[in-house]
Amino acid sequence: MHIKSKVYKKTLYVLLCGELDENSALHTRLTLDRLFSGSDFNQIIIDLSELEFMDSTGIGVLIGRYKKMKDKHIPIFICNPSSHAEKIFKMTGLYDIMPKIV
Repeated sequence: MHIKSKVYKKTLYVLLCGELDENSALHTRLTLDRLFSGSDFNQIIIDLSELEFMDSTGIGVLIGRYKKMKDKHIPIFICNPSSHAEKIFKMTGLYDIMPKIV
């Protein structure tokens, strides 16, 4: 898993590249927690265009980050989901808490 990020106009953009599964969950969780601990943004957009695979562990990582940001009143949005991610987000209802944007 490789994670790229930048802040632009008070939005934290995060690109997840690779596989978000049991093997990469700890690294992903720690990296996202570090990125999300910043204070120079008021919303987060997670780009999933390069996410090749995600399992239930990966879903748990994203839900955990959502809960932390919800407590801070910072919304998370999803953009450019890969076909695999799109299927999972629709099936699990994740778009209800992390809306997809175009």
